[in-house]
Amino acid sequence: MPVSGSIIGLFIVLALLHFKILKLSAIELGAGFLMSEMLLFFVPSAVAIIQYKDEILQHGSQFLFVILLSTITVMIVTGLVAQFSIRRLANKKGEIEK
Repeated sequence: MPVSGSIIGLFIVLALLHFKILKLSAIELGAGFLMSEMLLFFVPSAVAIIQYKDEILQHGSQFLFVILLSTITVMIVTGLVAQFSIRRLANKKGEIEK
């Protein structure tokens, strides 16, 4: 499949939570642990950066530009999706009139 198994798994968990087949309390403890240990997941990436020192020194400004642009894009999209979700939830609860 062109989509990785971890992404498919996230969508399955999201669907199970949405349809209330799986309760949030059942995964809260594990999710909290994974979030608190998130740094460990990025150590291999940091080590890989050291291997490409010459490329980074040669093209560092281009890498920096791409990193900044993608970070800003992710922040904007995340904010817009969060606002949309909050408004949609509020509309369902009748808190906001159209």
